[in-house]
Amino acid sequence: MSQISIIIPALNEAESIGRVVGEMPWGRIAECIVVDNGSTDGTGEVARAAGARVVESPRGYGAACRAGAEAALAMSDILVFMDGDGSDVIAELDRLVGPIEGDEADFVIGSRMRGRREPGSMLASQVFAGWMVGKLLWLTQGVRYTDMGPFRAIRRSCLERLQMSEMTYGWNLEMQLRACQYGLRIVEIAVDYRRRIGGTSKVSGDLGASLRAAVRILEVLLRTGLSRRPKQRG
Repeated sequence: MSQISIIIPALNEAESIGRVVGEMPWGRIAECIVVDNGSTDGTGEVARAAGARVVESPRGYGAACRAGAEAALAMSDILVFMDGDGSDVIAELDRLVGPIEGDEADFVIGSRMRGRREPGSMLASQVFAGWMVGKLLWLTQGVRYTDMGPFRAIRRSCLERLQMSEMTYGWNLEMQLRACQYGLRIVEIAVDYRRRIGGTSKVSGDLGASLRAAVRILEVLLRTGLSRRPKQRG
């Protein structure tokens, strides 16, 4: 059976991170890493008390994801990323990693658009952004995505080959783009999505945050999406 490291970037998620870590299927995973992304509310301490291994990272969602990947145990061959606000459903882990363990995929993304969303869990602007980016990636890369959701799994060896460089909220999109360009076997599955347990979203919590995230995602799409690479099988 594969060894799995769960990586959770977290910035001021003290209200939710204890429950998120507490829900981990400890008998199924090698570890749960919470990457404290500069929290000022004691997120790291709460996560550690709940059983997570806590590492620190410079500010930036992508920076936190990369720090978690680099800190993962050497024996872990599958890396799973998820948010620390309680919206992702870790009970669906087996469905997420199944295609990789069955050698049917190298990269699996959980689509909130195709799954059941709790009312109020996503703003209309987020739904539209997922649809729009999916259409653009189909036109530019020939791969169908319906979401840029945070709940995703990837072979560690494949992630290392992608040479990720985006250190902000464009990390998820860059991973999806590079997965296309490097010829990874990609599977998208429907996943359920809940309202966050507490705190405020760093992406959609206010208009300013939403606009900054949108601009960054567009920059990543233009920079990475227009830079095609020879496809190499994962």
